[in-house]
This record gives sequence, C-alpha cells and structure tokens, in this order.
Amino acid sequence: MLQIGLSHYLTVGAILFTLGVLGIFLNRKNVIIILMAIELILLAININFVAFSFFLHDLVGQIFSMFVLTVAAAEAAIGLAIVVVFHRNRGTIAVEDINQMKG
Repeated sequence: MLQIGLSHYLTVGAILFTLGVLGIFLNRKNVIIILMAIELILLAININFVAFSFFLHDLVGQIFSMFVLTVAAAEAAIGLAIVVVFHRNRGTIAVEDINQMKG
C-alpha cells in the first residue's frame, strides 16, 4: 500500500509554485493569466503550510493558511475590480497599456 508522505505534498506544492512562476514570466500580455498565476503560487504555499502543519501536529500552519486564503480572496477581488475599471476606460486589458497609468 502506498503511503502519502510529506515529500509527496512538497512535490505537488513545488510543481504548482513552478507553474505559477512560469505563468508570470512567460505570459506578460494578459493580466487575467498573471492574476491566476499568482493564485497558483499562493495555493502552492498553502499546500506546504497545511502539509507541514499536519506532519508536525501543529495547527499554526493551517491557521496561517486561512490568513493566506483571505489575502488571496481580497487580491482577486481588488485585482478583478481594477481590470474591469481599466477595461471600461481603455477598452483593453493588455499589460503594455497598463504601463500608461504611470504618472
């Protein structure tokens, strides 16, 4: 019988984290995909927190994971609101056009 250990959870977390980082660096055109990649990174961090919390028999990692989920939800809501307002004003959500907001 296969035992699922800490290394399995850490491997899944590392894969998700790598996919999130690659999503940010390889796709610089679409803001929605960048926000989704940031959510993948936060999900990978949460998996690591919960896995270490379970294997160390300590609830601090799970509580901290709930705080990270709260911040991720706020980031998603605010990010999507900014994207919607920007799309209404400019008609596009391309990252190159967002750089015009400076100044």
